[in-house]
Amino acid sequence: MRGASVICMQFYGAIPSHDLTYSDVFLVPSESAVTSRLDVSLAPGDGTGATIPIVSANMNSVTGPRLAASLARRGGLGVLPQDMHLQELDAAIRWVKDQSTRFDTPFIFGPGETVASALRQVPPVAGQGIVVNDARGAYLGCIDAARLGTALPDAQLGDLLHGPLTSLDAEDIDGPRRAFDVMTAAELDFAPVLRHGVMVGTLSRKSALRSTLYRPSVDAQGRLLVAAAIGINGDVAAKARALVAAGVDVLVVDTAHGHQAGMIRALGIVAELGLGIPIVAGNVVTADAVNDLVGAGATIVKVGVGPGAMCTTRMMTAVGRPQFSAVLETAAAARELGAHVWADGGVRYPRDVALALAAGAASVMIGSWFAGTIEAPGLLDTDAAGAVYKESWGMASTKAVQERFDRLDAYELARKTLFAEGISSSKIYLDPLRPSLEDLLDMITSGVRSSFSYAGATNLDEFHERSLVGIQSAAGYEEGKALPVSW
Repeated sequence: MRGASVICMQFYGAIPSHDLTYSDVFLVPSESAVTSRLDVSLAPGDGTGATIPIVSANMNSVTGPRLAASLARRGGLGVLPQDMHLQELDAAIRWVKDQSTRFDTPFIFGPGETVASALRQVPPVAGQGIVVNDARGAYLGCIDAARLGTALPDAQLGDLLHGPLTSLDAEDIDGPRRAFDVMTAAELDFAPVLRHGVMVGTLSRKSALRSTLYRPSVDAQGRLLVAAAIGINGDVAAKARALVAAGVDVLVVDTAHGHQAGMIRALGIVAELGLGIPIVAGNVVTADAVNDLVGAGATIVKVGVGPGAMCTTRMMTAVGRPQFSAVLETAAAARELGAHVWADGGVRYPRDVALALAAGAASVMIGSWFAGTIEAPGLLDTDAAGAVYKESWGMASTKAVQERFDRLDAYELARKTLFAEGISSSKIYLDPLRPSLEDLLDMITSGVRSSFSYAGATNLDEFHERSLVGIQSAAGYEEGKALPVSW
């Protein structure tokens, strides 16, 4: 079935004869009647139920259950990686489904654990904190993250619980605005939320404010959405059925080279199951590939080969395509078929997200940018200069291959590792001003909302239609960057 005809973005001036990436292009402002960037809808309309066009990459160092829940609470969609064993994926999906849509998921520790162990998960920044429960899971108290930064590393967390324990009563805060007002009046920046003495989550003043601006992405039962990936080998049908039984809302059939017979076979198997959820497939960069994958059963196609920060595919193999042109061509092909594309990789700034959407993407998949956040998997480390970071790695790297095939015998694992490519270890530093995933979402969605208003668009379809894109030189791109110091 072919989709309705939609006019897509136009080039300002001559149509280019060569492929372009995000830094090669810019958006030209158009006449606009949009009076506020808060008047626009960012909902992707791709059938996933997301309310903002942001998807987290199915990378081990990017998307775990905590990040997936946090992203869904703000309207996006997290994709759990296929490298997790099936039992772990099942547990992760069910964990996300159990999380509150109203309150933040707490970081929980025991009273005998140390300050040093808490700081491996939560940095001493404003708006963050931890909860201390006893061995039976009963609530004992909370500690503001700033307090952790001034305590001795070997101090036990239970010893830091002094004085009256301030908390919010869930029955007293019937909405996010009420929560914000209560916290402001009480001069609280972070607090646990209790219902009949049982902790149901935590809140910061900023997270309460965010809940007035974002709408969570939820399923028919009002639970947070979550996606998960599977590969194209093995018992694809059994894996797909198991994930759907666990409650997954979107299934991503994923391999580095999506335009291949193995993908077509796997997609056919999944499509025949009649699972009743969106099926994403990739990665590809051409219209022909989109036609084949949609024909095999995909409703969304993942686009991008080689633009990711952890990816060495282009330098190792010369294979890939500049991302803006890849999205532009594939989105047009998908639109004709009534399907959608996700732009996967290559975004460094909010402008890149806006340009991917202008080119026709329904959502933008982000990897390494999210790896350096509090909610991402892994523990925090500190370098010699005192800067805080998390480790990230590519999904074709030696580290990823060893994790993916850890159940193989030594010989087969050695064979697969021999041909690994990609970065096995990179330090992704937490931005001191934006250490949380939600801080990055604020920055990204704020920029994209403004892009919509500059184009005179109130929703994504209008943005596709009204975007006017120009081509610029490298000097033009540099001119758009802010100067960190005076000239």
